[in-house]
Amino acid sequence: MGRITSFADLMGMIKDKASQSKAALVSSNTKSKTISFHLSVLRATTHDPSTPPGNRHLAVLLSAGTGSRATAASAVESIMERLHTTGDACVALKSLIIIHHIVKHGRFILQDQLSVFPASGGRNYLKLSGFRDEKSPLMWELSSWVRWYALYLEHLLSTSRIMGFFISSTSSTIHKEEYEEMVSSLTNSDLLREIDALVGLLEEACKIPDLPFSGGKSLADKITHLVGEDYVSSINELYTRFKEFKERSNTLSFGDTIELVCALKRLESCKERLSEICHGNWKRGWIDGFWGLVLEVKGIIGNLEDNYGQIEKSIVGFGTREKGYESARFTDRLTIGYGDAVRFSSGRFLNVDRFNFPVSGGRL
Repeated sequence: MGRITSFADLMGMIKDKASQSKAALVSSNTKSKTISFHLSVLRATTHDPSTPPGNRHLAVLLSAGTGSRATAASAVESIMERLHTTGDACVALKSLIIIHHIVKHGRFILQDQLSVFPASGGRNYLKLSGFRDEKSPLMWELSSWVRWYALYLEHLLSTSRIMGFFISSTSSTIHKEEYEEMVSSLTNSDLLREIDALVGLLEEACKIPDLPFSGGKSLADKITHLVGEDYVSSINELYTRFKEFKERSNTLSFGDTIELVCALKRLESCKERLSEICHGNWKRGWIDGFWGLVLEVKGIIGNLEDNYGQIEKSIVGFGTREKGYESARFTDRLTIGYGDAVRFSSGRFLNVDRFNFPVSGGRL
């Protein structure tokens, strides 16, 4: 626990001790895995703004993926219950960090339970768009992080549904040759749909709030690091798809060409902000190589500059949406309705595993 600087900090510490003691007492009298996971969630999501969830508690929750589907469901239920019943920004952020860890490090059975919770789905299924914690200036600042992070994770889950696997997940791998063969078998429409979703995820990442002035830097740094890893994973996926379009450039229809140009323009508008998020030792060669490919594809598709300008002018009359960079092809882009489950296609997920470029090394 960090240093107590206010009455709110003291109350948060008392709440943590009380809830953990109660859960521990119940756990000592029963062997229920649900109680065990609930206790781990409480310990990982304290009211302390100075510490993110501990690795030991995260490991316990991730271990739910080694058990039955019911075990995984009970762990996810404990996390969601904590998230949806708290009014504290620190607790909410830590709960969201746990969800992000499941997406990245959880086994498929645990990820699958997360992807379908709750059964009713809903565009705002994390239900935090109106989150406000007004206890202190710090909590007010962190509230903006909660709202953005929940929306970002919703984008991450919906993008993963479109892709057929969880972005940035380390749970499955495939040889590069097999992966590229799978991508080459996709239609232009499927490739464009996946590119649109990946670019949309990066656009949402660019909306990350500024670091809080009043504290909570460790939480913000943890979240930024996880988002940075998603960025690297996303450009790996985009790299393979842009490379495929480079090979198909002579056979693209005019409509497909416009869609690709739109995606490239949207992506380029994110470059500066993404470089701010993904700073430090992030294998700059990878990232620079990716942006080099973006320019190369843009040059090929646009016939260096003349045709690109002609295509650019055609966008206005082709049918645009949102920021004007996407055509009507994607008006049916996935939105998770309140009556729909966020379930993945398990067949594709299990039979066609993804190729995983390691975040810490390798090449595009």
